Amino acid sequence: MITCVVRYKIDPAKIDAFERFATAWMGLVDRHGGTHHGYYLPGEGSSDEALALFSFPSLAAYEVYRQRFGTDPEFVAADRIRDESGCVLRHERTFMRPLLP
Repeated sequence: MITCVVRYKIDPAKIDAFERFATAWMGLVDRHGGTHHGYYLPGEGSSDEALALFSFPSLAAYEVYRQRFGTDPEFVAADRIRDESGCVLRHERTFMRPLLP
């Protein structure tokens, strides 16, 4: 299993748009072979950072999912929320492997 951790710098004034964007992506990950563990939004403290965690059985399975980016209409629509609203200022993606009991 591989877990993708995405760190977002978001515009706090556009949190509603970010939530729409996040909700769309949670469904896409789950429908296309992954397990979404949720988005973690600002609570207290820093108000411009958010996280997403989702897993795929392997990096190869993640790459199959990634092939839909920019071509699949649902993926394009989800990205349009981000692009048109400007809710995401930047993001970085890291892959981790879980150590489970």
